[in-house]
This record gives sequence, C-alpha cells and structure tokens, in this order.
Amino acid sequence: MNNEIIMDFSIHDAIKAGFNKLVFVIRPDIESDFKERIGDRVEEICEKLNVEVAYTFQTLQDIPGELPADRTKPWGTGQAVLSAKSLIHEPFAVINADDYYGKNAFKVMHDWLILDHAENAIAMAGFILKNTLSDHGGVTRGVCKVAEGHTHVIDVVETSNIVKTVNKDTEAIGAEADGVVLDPESYVSMNFWGFPAKENADPWYMGVLKAGFTEFFETTVSANPLKAEYLLPTHIGGLLRDGKVTVKVLETNDKWFGVTYQEDKAAVVESIRNLIEAGVYAEDLYSDL
Repeated sequence: MNNEIIMDFSIHDAIKAGFNKLVFVIRPDIESDFKERIGDRVEEICEKLNVEVAYTFQTLQDIPGELPADRTKPWGTGQAVLSAKSLIHEPFAVINADDYYGKNAFKVMHDWLILDHAENAIAMAGFILKNTLSDHGGVTRGVCKVAEGHTHVIDVVETSNIVKTVNKDTEAIGAEADGVVLDPESYVSMNFWGFPAKENADPWYMGVLKAGFTEFFETTVSANPLKAEYLLPTHIGGLLRDGKVTVKVLETNDKWFGVTYQEDKAAVVESIRNLIEAGVYAEDLYSDL
C-alpha cells in the first residue's frame, strides 16, 4: 500500500468497472485537506484516463427553509446527493466514502446502469447483514425485506445500534438491535445505490429527492430541528412502501468492510493487505488501469 485510503479502492474499482465520472461531496471546510490527501492525486490519475472529476459541497445552509438555531449536525446522505444535482445528467451510483464494497459490486452496478430501465427503477448492491457488523459496537444499516428469489427489495428500514452476537455453542454469528433479534442473513443497504436516467434527461430520482427534502423540512425537521436527518435508505424505503419505485437487488460475492470505530482500522488494513497479497489489487493500486 502507498498511503491509500479506502476511497482509493472504490475509485479504482469504479474506473475499472467502466465509470467515467467522479463527483466528490465534501464540506467546504475540508476542501484543502481533502485535495491534499487524495483529491489532487486522483485528479492527476483521472486526467490520464479521461475520467471527469468534480466537487460539490454539502452545507448546513443549503436547505428549503430557515436554518434551525444551534443546528450543527449535517442533514444526511439525501441532502449530500442533492448537493450534486447540478452536476449529474446521466445514470449514476452513490457510495459512502469510507466503505469498501469490492470490485464485483462496482461491476454489477455499472452493468445495470448502462441498460435501459424505467425512470423510477433503482438498484442496490446487496450485502448480507452478518458480514457488515463491527466487533467493537453497534452499527446502523438499512435492513431490507426482499422478494422471494432475492430479486427485488420490498422494504428498507434504517435500523440503528445493530450489534454482533456469537452463539457460544455453535459460534454462529447473529445480530440484535436494542434487544430485538434480527436475521443475520438479511440483505442490508450499505448506501451503494444506482439510479438510471433517460438519454438527454436528468435522473428522475433527483427531482423526487428534492421534493422529498422540502417535505422533510416542513415535517420532520420541525419536530426534531437539531437531529433530524434526510437519509437515502429512509427516503427510498418510503417510496417503496408507496409503490413509487422498484429496487433491484444486485448480489455481490465481495465482502464489505469499513471503519465505524477506531478499533476497526487494524482489521481493515489487514483485509486490504490480504487482498493485495492474493493478487486482487496491485501493490501500486492504479497501475492496472
């Protein structure tokens, strides 16, 4: 490894899969540090590969209403995606910057996006709950109810404080959320979504997301002005329940990992090292593009 961070591997895998545009959503106050740490380096690589790079800022003030007094918490992943609305005029995918998804997840997502779909179709890279838990504390996941055959999502419920459990006799991995037992084999959203767009038209979902943010601000924020968040899994789950979208499960055989807690970092570094030693990645990460 050459000082790469998890995001480097996602960028590499996206380009390898065929994506040709990157949009970084960042806070204005970290722009300089971000570009120094990764942005300038990635721009140089992308320029040689004819991959477009753009930046947009997520701010507390970019809202359809008045900023609540004392609000410091970001508005969530839904607003983060909305901040890129003016930059996206083609099919697109959304990921978390600090999650590792694996090469196959980007390949199946890209291959889905280049096909023709109904404007209200959505794709989700499906990961299994038990493979996304931390050994060091609770996590938040969009737990999915899927149709028979695991082809489509029926519902998504954003669930917090999911902790890993281990059966003392069988060593089987389980999961609980505030004492409620969850199916460890459930599909979960790790915020890797795909949204189609018709030729010469902006993605339909962006308009729906914008309208939803206005509604969220008029209702949810008024009830919880300091902590309410506009989250993609919650928004998509609501659209599913209302019958306004379909969500395709894209199965991937890759294992997710990420840093939820500082203690997770050592395991992530070891996992990446193992992938390099297995030949999944080159020691010089971007050298095979």
